[in-house]
Amino acid sequence: MNQAFALTPAIILLFIGILAMTLARRIGLSPIVGYLVAGVFIGPHALGLIQESETTHLLAELGVVFLLFDIGLHFTLSSIWDARRDIFGLGPLQIVLCGLAFGGIAIVFGYAPEYAVILGGALALSSTAVVVHTLADRVQQNCPVGLTGTAVLIFQDICAIFLLILAASLDNGDASPAESGLITAVSLAVIKATVAFLAAVLIGRYAIKPLFRLFSQTRNEEVFTAMALLVVLATAAATGHAGLSLTLGAFLGGMIISESPYRHVIQTEAKPFRNLLLGFFFITVGMSLDWRILAGHWAEILVFLVALIAIKALLVAAAARAFGWSTPGSVQLGFLLAQGSEFVFVIIAMPMVREALGESTVGVVITGVAISLACTPTLVALGNSLARIIKQRATASVPTSETTPSATTAPVVVFGMDDVGRTVADALEAHGVPYDAIEGDYDRFLAASADGYPVAFGDPSDVRLMETLAYAEREAIIVSNVRYEVAEALKPVMHDRYPNLTRFIAVDTDDDKVKFEGVGLRPVVNRSFPRGLDLAAAVLHYQGVDETKVQAWMRRQQERGLQTTVGDAAYAADLVTR
Repeated sequence: MNQAFALTPAIILLFIGILAMTLARRIGLSPIVGYLVAGVFIGPHALGLIQESETTHLLAELGVVFLLFDIGLHFTLSSIWDARRDIFGLGPLQIVLCGLAFGGIAIVFGYAPEYAVILGGALALSSTAVVVHTLADRVQQNCPVGLTGTAVLIFQDICAIFLLILAASLDNGDASPAESGLITAVSLAVIKATVAFLAAVLIGRYAIKPLFRLFSQTRNEEVFTAMALLVVLATAAATGHAGLSLTLGAFLGGMIISESPYRHVIQTEAKPFRNLLLGFFFITVGMSLDWRILAGHWAEILVFLVALIAIKALLVAAAARAFGWSTPGSVQLGFLLAQGSEFVFVIIAMPMVREALGESTVGVVITGVAISLACTPTLVALGNSLARIIKQRATASVPTSETTPSATTAPVVVFGMDDVGRTVADALEAHGVPYDAIEGDYDRFLAASADGYPVAFGDPSDVRLMETLAYAEREAIIVSNVRYEVAEALKPVMHDRYPNLTRFIAVDTDDDKVKFEGVGLRPVVNRSFPRGLDLAAAVLHYQGVDETKVQAWMRRQQERGLQTTVGDAAYAADLVTR
């Protein structure tokens, strides 16, 4: 019976999550709004279907943990170095400006300086969970605004660790935290975080990669699911035991895998857990809202909400302008990060902080921040609209658009690195067309990697991998070989989700060409030598490469192929003679 009662919260969260997501989508709202509203209704302040407990808190925290793991998967050492200006420049400036503004307001209202610092720092943070989810919904995660916003959020998550340390020191009853070893505690946390970062790099390079190579030889998909869960939970637990946050460990866990060619398959396996647990997180945020506070303090909540969004949007935009962003891009970034953070709920719920702020203030802040989370999709749309208006009125055009995907997403994906796939990859490389290569056969994957091709491991027939690879942002995919039955089964999915994506495939006969045209592919018959040359030419034409350059490249490939064939024949004849 006790086990059944322990399962009840998870069952209710699952049912309510499915219902909220379905209804929200049907009426055109973001699922985040649906989750928050559902949480209000089922929470202890309304219908009371579920009470806050260790189970609900754990499920909610795991949602943020898996989110940070997913973000870590996108941040290799090279990408962090590329984003250093945002992570170590724009991020700190935004935190300082917003923290001083909100902390100053708190002091004006009579709060002690140490609590003003905590409140100001907490309100300076934005919601990683909501922003990343919103960017993904709007397909803006690879835009300059999306990339910079994500980089700033990562710096904010690191700052949240130290805010939690400060709040915990007050929660232990230390009225003068600076005098009671706070500086030592923060310094120790910095050292621990640095050690954890270095350990993640070393473990990823010398332990995780060899393990994945070993497991991939089993050709067992369940192994990758288990490894994804193991890495995210183990790294989160490790940093938790070290006195740091679980989210930092999850982020480092993602970084461990990001440097390996198995990133896409792990991201695909972890995504369902991330989406499910994030839904739990938003529902539990809604459960913390008391509708009676909404009714009794609606004016204070409204003033707080407007002030929070206006101050953050203005100061984030100002910080972006200081770092060379255009006015339209700064406006977009300001509205993107204008909401509160999930860390606010954790920080101000600590007993000493809650007591110092007072129940009515805590209620207003929690409710206002929660509403700001629900407003995020609307704020992002408003920021994009204002940016377009500013651009139209500007006298000088912006060289590059902050709302279009950046070059981080290659226009072409090549599936299969056999002789045909390699020929296509060589053609794209020779003409400067960026591409991503995926191979599902372990032996071919190893061979292509050893030969220097930038190839990742994954199954092209896995529907979940399509979202991981951002098909919506691609122009074409090239499949070197596929069974007709698989292509036919995937036809409805491709037609509904990616109607504008061109899919090339190499075939050997005209009959095969007719068959594959019937399922929506663009087949190209292998007529030239070496194999794949006709397909490569068709892809280059599709990418707008000049016909003269294509023909010249094809002649060079044919000459090399002929030389290789002649050389092989001469070698064979020599062996026979001997």
